[in-house]
Amino acid sequence: MKFLLEVDMGETAFEGKAAEELGRILRYWGGNLGHYALTPGDGETVYDSAYREVGRWSVVEE
Repeated sequence: MKFLLEVDMGETAFEGKAAEELGRILRYWGGNLGHYALTPGDGETVYDSAYREVGRWSVVEE
């Protein structure tokens, strides 16, 4: 299995704050993953701090 995380940082890489925003996304989802079985097919939409859809994480068969 693979865990995939794809985040679109837009044209400006989160207005020049890519490390800060990506860190927030990783902390949030890292803490939230315990609510999932993490089996193929699991996944959710990823939002930035302004609650804009910026990507998705998923578990897939390799």
